[in-house]
Parts: sequence; C-alpha cells; structure tokens
Amino acid sequence: MLQRLNIILNSVIGSFIGVFIAHSIYRYFDYINHPDLYEIQSAPWYTSIQIYGLAVALIVFIAIIIKFLIKKKMRSI
Repeated sequence: MLQRLNIILNSVIGSFIGVFIAHSIYRYFDYINHPDLYEIQSAPWYTSIQIYGLAVALIVFIAIIIKFLIKKKMRSI
C-alpha cells in the first residue's frame, strides 16, 4: 500500500514539473510571437510563469514531505 502511494507521488511530482515546463515554454513562445498583446497588460509577460512556479514548488514540497514520511514508515515496518 505504501509503495503504491510512493509511486503515485512520484507520478504527481513528475507531472506537475512537466506541466510547468511546458507552460513556461508555451508562454515564452507566445510572448515572442505576439509581444503587442502583452504590452497591453499591466503585469509583465512572465507573471503567470512565476505564479505557476510557486504553486508547483508548493505541491512538490508537500509531496516530498509525504514521501519522506512514507519512507520513514516503511523502514519501521
């Protein structure tokens, strides 16, 4: 049961990091292709990348803490 949860957490971590990288690349190329659309906004073009980065960092941090707790529990069994 704990091994399955560990595998699921590895998938969650990898998925969130992959989505973050893909979103960042998309946002960058969209900015390169349509810079005039981003000039209208009051925030810089990379603001959404920073917000997603913080959210992904928080989710990955929580998943790593859970993984450490699982590892500790598996050693005691």
